[in-house]
Amino acid sequence: MKPVPPGECRQCWTHAHNPDIHRRQDQSKDCPQCVAHMGGNHGSQIVPKKPSIWW
Repeated sequence: MKPVPPGECRQCWTHAHNPDIHRRQDQSKDCPQCVAHMGGNHGSQIVPKKPSIWW
């Protein structure tokens, strides 16, 4: 699996790109972790971006 790119949430990225996470789940229900992050509540899960140094 590719590493999480800067500016993305670690949990959202992992849940979107790793099919094994949702394979064990009942397909008629939403993933509670994904639902918790849908409102933008990512907390400290965002991978920091490198500072721009083009000046």
